[in-house]
Amino acid sequence: MGVLIMNKLEYWYARLSCRMDTDKRMSISSKLASLLRNNFSLMDALHRIEMIESENGKKPNEPFAIYMREVQKGLERGLSFSEATRGWVPPEETLLLMSGNLSDLLVSLENISTVVNGVNRIKRAVSSAFAYPLFLFAMTIGIIAMVGIYLVPPLTEAAGGDIVWRGTAASLIWVSDFMNKYLYIICAALVVLIILIVVSFPIWTGKLRAKFDDFPPWSIYKLQLSVSWLMSLAAMVAADTSVPQAMRLLANNSNHYLASILEEALLYITNGENLGNALAATGKNFPNAEIVGDLVIYSDMNDFAKNLNKIATEYMNESVRRIENLSSTLNSVGMGLVSGAIGWVVFGTFQMQEQITAALT
Repeated sequence: MGVLIMNKLEYWYARLSCRMDTDKRMSISSKLASLLRNNFSLMDALHRIEMIESENGKKPNEPFAIYMREVQKGLERGLSFSEATRGWVPPEETLLLMSGNLSDLLVSLENISTVVNGVNRIKRAVSSAFAYPLFLFAMTIGIIAMVGIYLVPPLTEAAGGDIVWRGTAASLIWVSDFMNKYLYIICAALVVLIILIVVSFPIWTGKLRAKFDDFPPWSIYKLQLSVSWLMSLAAMVAADTSVPQAMRLLANNSNHYLASILEEALLYITNGENLGNALAATGKNFPNAEIVGDLVIYSDMNDFAKNLNKIATEYMNESVRRIENLSSTLNSVGMGLVSGAIGWVVFGTFQMQEQITAALT
């Protein structure tokens, strides 16, 4: 019984490790693609990687060695490669593996690396763009709260109740009173607002959402999601999946927000529109007007798969540049807020001391 429980724990730990360790997973995909490119059979390639991960069987319980064994077992039971890897890799990677059979598995593996690296690049850009500005914004709020709660009250108590505060000192007093009365309400409201915004990202749809998508933070979410969608679509089309089939697969495996856009576009595609015209007809401006315009042009041209991949790559690069530019702007605004808050506190405190001194003389 104990051995069975231990095996189960090792199995689930291996699944979790494989899903979480993106770099290692991409390395495994690269090795597998390299072996297939050199005419190894799929089973032989998986076995060789298993031997590498287990150090020739010395460490059979290494997570990726278990992963390779489980995929082999799945293939022996008649599962496709995508079915055998389901649960071991994130859903979006399983989706890309569904786009081809064994003959173009090599293309699918190469596409996974391209898509995952591109999406991770966008995620890193978004994280770096907002981490420091959010820290500066929190610091500004913290400075104001600390001054209002801990600095101003002792000064006003020492001054007594007869002083009529003027100028910046009066604004410090007002903020102090406001913070002492409403700080917890403000914090609770901010937490609720943040939760509502985050929850709205994947589920809010419709014409009003399309208008909000023009403004942060919804515009940033749409940008990140649209890059992932376009790169995944390009990868699937490159693996000889038709556009309608790829759109249907992506819609079925997307959150409510993206699925609603793709399903609406699919209705127009079913009625004979090309991809670009279908996206334009939804009125959702997804991904954006320029990309939709490019898709309108290229959808009816030869070598669409190659052109779509080019559009996706250029869109990713341009998106990273836009996020980096936004990061610079937000950093400047954040530094300005912190500097302004510190200057306001110093000047206001100086005025309070002056007015207290004048009142006592």
